[in-house]
Amino acid sequence: MHRVVGAVTWQIKSEVKRANADGDVLFYLRDAVTQLLDHQQEYTTFGLIRYFAEYFSSVKNSNHVLFREYNYIRATPHNRASFIRVFWRCYRQIGKSGDLLSTLEYRSLLQLLCPDFPLEMVQRAARIVQMEDVVDCLMSFSDFLYALQLHFYYPEFLNSMLLIYQDLLAGKSPNTVIVPTSTSIDLLRSVAAENISKEKQQQQQDGVDPSTLAQCIDALCDRFKHSHPPRSCMREVLGQTNKVYYYSFLMSLAKHESINQTIGALPSRAEFLIDPEMDQDLDKLIAQISVSPSSNSSGSAVGGLKEVHRRASPRRNIHHRRKIEVESDGSTEETDSSEN
Repeated sequence: MHRVVGAVTWQIKSEVKRANADGDVLFYLRDAVTQLLDHQQEYTTFGLIRYFAEYFSSVKNSNHVLFREYNYIRATPHNRASFIRVFWRCYRQIGKSGDLLSTLEYRSLLQLLCPDFPLEMVQRAARIVQMEDVVDCLMSFSDFLYALQLHFYYPEFLNSMLLIYQDLLAGKSPNTVIVPTSTSIDLLRSVAAENISKEKQQQQQDGVDPSTLAQCIDALCDRFKHSHPPRSCMREVLGQTNKVYYYSFLMSLAKHESINQTIGALPSRAEFLIDPEMDQDLDKLIAQISVSPSSNSSGSAVGGLKEVHRRASPRRNIHHRRKIEVESDGSTEETDSSEN
């Protein structure tokens, strides 16, 4: 096993570097070995070299997060961006059709791709869109996804910034604001959860001074060990108003094109509904169905969609043997035929 791992290390490094995740090579290598040991019987005849090649190819292509647990999809910046992109590609048709969905409906869609995706993360994204403590309003797909991208990619930073914002609302001096570090993330989450009930009341107050908040954000960025939005983007947003309100500030960040480009998961708003590769796959699927009218239509559709997603999820059988079927109308269909 050690000789095999060593033999493919050079390929692993090159694949992951092309995925812009070279700092997380050991993380992916450990996960690949863990997955192999957990499912070694399935790969007795498959071949170890081929297994590692396909694993890291899926990492490079951002398809490795399908059907994985929440702790895995949030473990690295590359995983976070990959999951947002996969979610967009799977459900882009919802945006095309113009459907408005509720918080719980979006969570259901997310759980088809990540079974333990937490409701709290979905609710936080919904609050950005609605800019108040309301979780039962309908939201467009684009508004929700850009807000989810911001909170899913930068959760540690936004939790820390919320504490700073609350301190400033309470009248504390910037010099007394405690700048959290990475070791206090769990504590930040619990404190933020306790303060959720106060957020709506705070939104109705006078807001905070943008220059004061900008100074605190600079201090936070200097000491923060996790990813954060570009400072220039945050300064730009803060420079456009005389008073800052937390959720309106987050919504401006979610819509900021430079932040979207920095994350690299979603296209611009002008191209949000465009995905030529997926459109070609769907056109091929429709053509396959149309030329076989005598065959079982549902069976043909499932077979075609499996072929479409073979490229999108080369490791799907490793994890849950679940398949998500993306149809041209944006709906999803789950089949368990391969499990029997």
